[in-house]
Amino acid sequence: QVQLVESGGGLVQAGGSLRLSCAASGIIFSRDVMGWYRQAPGKQRELVAAADRGGSTNYSDSVKGRFTISRDDAKNMVYLQMTSLKPEDTAVYYCNVRRAISSMDYWGKGTLVTVSS
Repeated sequence: QVQLVESGGGLVQAGGSLRLSCAASGIIFSRDVMGWYRQAPGKQRELVAAADRGGSTNYSDSVKGRFTISRDDAKNMVYLQMTSLKPEDTAVYYCNVRRAISSMDYWGKGTLVTVSS
């Protein structure tokens, strides 16, 4: 069982930056992928960024060059540094752990990011 708690969301003006943090409790196996998803009002949840323990990352085209995902496996933490924020980045951001062996997903409760124009 994995529990995830996000923090760092808030209100920011367009062009600004925010850093989201996610603390994971429980066992994170070496091949598990940690990532961030987001869900805007009226839209489906979508992948923002994901990272494995080996350093491989995957980003949504809409955030490439602006967002950076990082992991601190010693602390069971994953971060999302967001820069050059746009109003269309407004969403609830969810932390995710996907088990490599079963593809089971664990989710946090989400943190709201609001970007004003």
